[in-house]
Amino acid sequence: MRKRYLLSVLSLVAFAATAVTITGSASGKSPAYGAKAAASARVNVTVFSPQQGDVAGKESKGFFVDLAVRYPSLASSGAGFQLTGPTAHQNQAPFPGAFAPGVDEKLPGLIVLLSTTTVGAKNAQNLANLFNLTGFTNQKTNEIWDTWIVGASSFGRNVHSVLRVAVAADRNKDGIYNDAPAVVPDANRDGRINAIDLTAYGVASNIVAVPFQISD
Repeated sequence: MRKRYLLSVLSLVAFAATAVTITGSASGKSPAYGAKAAASARVNVTVFSPQQGDVAGKESKGFFVDLAVRYPSLASSGAGFQLTGPTAHQNQAPFPGAFAPGVDEKLPGLIVLLSTTTVGAKNAQNLANLFNLTGFTNQKTNEIWDTWIVGASSFGRNVHSVLRVAVAADRNKDGIYNDAPAVVPDANRDGRINAIDLTAYGVASNIVAVPFQISD
């Protein structure tokens, strides 16, 4: 498929056997939550993996969440390099980064949710800081790629799940998209975090939703 998968696999194979013990449509081309959201978005999110309807993983882990984000400028992304993972893999050269649920300091506006998350704040928990590999793909388009290989069955076993990805709005008006929450507030208090809650929080991008299956 894409050449970047070879890079991802070679770089992250060491992480695949390490468990995380913490501690729509699949494309940006598809409709966001409402036509107005897509028309006004200053940031664009595209999800490469999983795709809608995929049966992903083995032993309900070992699957990729792989995405790209385009910003108005690289400076506005607030992004940095990282190659990281759980336990001994975090904060190591050449591209150190933290690894735990929450806000990713290397892509601080990114919000990633899985509807079947069993850790932290469950389906409200931002999982962006579990991503292993972040890099600058194309300065002409201000595009950044971000990849996570899921190392533990902490997101449901043999379940239908929905991945949701967006970039938070510039809430503090500092010109940088660095305002993602560690936990997305449940705006309508229905116990389910979805596009309604993301829109209420404030997003600068389209909201990508990918229904798929996590499988043993």
